[in-house]
Amino acid sequence: MATIFISTGEVSGDMQGAMLVEALYRQAQSAGIPLEIMALGGAKMAQAGAVLLGDTTGIGSVGILESLPYIWPTVQIQRSAKAYLRNSPPDAIILIDYIGPNLGIGNFAKTHLPQVPRIYYIAPQEWAWSLGDRTTTQIVGLCDRLLAIFPIEARYYQEHGAAVDWVGHPFIDVLEKAPSREQARQTLGIDSDELAIALLPASRQQELRYLLPVMFEAAQQIQTHHPSAQFYIPLSWEKYRPTLETEIQRYGLRAKLVEASQSRMAIAAADLAITKSGTVNLEIALLNIPQVVIYRVNPLTAWIARHLLKFSIPFMSAPNLVLMKAVVPELLQESATAENIVREALDLLENPDRREQMQQDYEQMRNALGEPGVCDRAAQIILGLIKH
Repeated sequence: MATIFISTGEVSGDMQGAMLVEALYRQAQSAGIPLEIMALGGAKMAQAGAVLLGDTTGIGSVGILESLPYIWPTVQIQRSAKAYLRNSPPDAIILIDYIGPNLGIGNFAKTHLPQVPRIYYIAPQEWAWSLGDRTTTQIVGLCDRLLAIFPIEARYYQEHGAAVDWVGHPFIDVLEKAPSREQARQTLGIDSDELAIALLPASRQQELRYLLPVMFEAAQQIQTHHPSAQFYIPLSWEKYRPTLETEIQRYGLRAKLVEASQSRMAIAAADLAITKSGTVNLEIALLNIPQVVIYRVNPLTAWIARHLLKFSIPFMSAPNLVLMKAVVPELLQESATAENIVREALDLLENPDRREQMQQDYEQMRNALGEPGVCDRAAQIILGLIKH
């Protein structure tokens, strides 16, 4: 019996992890390898067949001050994971994104389990927002193989000395089976001529605080321009439902909450998405939906990042990072105002040339993300590193 340990966190990591777990079991069965997968992740990975050692989907954050409440829960889960690794060394360790905790797991494994292959799949985006080579050097030093999902990521880590395989982006696999606009609208009961706008404010608690008010204020203003518009809000977490229901009423929005299992349907059915920055931006782009991307953190966090850490990024959202150009509008921190969101949203709704240009850029981006079969390619490489 081969055992693989996977470590990831947050909602997006759980989704990516689940796809990899399915592919690992599929490829292991094809190769006649009995396999068990232990993981730090969430419900999707558990549904895919992983045995969870800890649920890390609810303890993620972006920012310095924002991360403080999650330090102790993360430390506790890390301790139990390291105890498991020490007592039951697996045949391979896979790290998926989740930079801080995974550096801890990776360095622990390198020191205490040097014989176990360590693979980084979906490495931290150091190529976009590194504050220097220190973290990149750590990542390269702790992994035996790095499986890159973006071409620019593969080049960056290769230039820094990593053994890299570019496998392509896993969303290429998922969205091969994505619903069409017509299918999505039929499933959700949306009329073909209805103006549908998807709002995606939060997968983290901090985002409810910093993004939801400005996004809903913008939606309120868009509603005055287009009174027939209907907003659809996918639930990333069931626990957010009461807050979202209260805020929908407070802002007087014509809005419906959509279950997490149908979030892709809600996006595919939309004429426009107004969304937080995150993995979902790529999903929206691959579904060919125009989008406005926003992000805010605690103002003190932003000040520290800019003035003390000299933090600067060319872009934040994946569609822009893939092509290194402004494919979608990004409104970050002070620029993320209701007025700016409304301006960009109305332009995309009312200007056919702007929509067409964005969709041409989406096609170029799609072509840069590889061929279908991404997760199976990754799984084959991982299983090839295991000593049977």
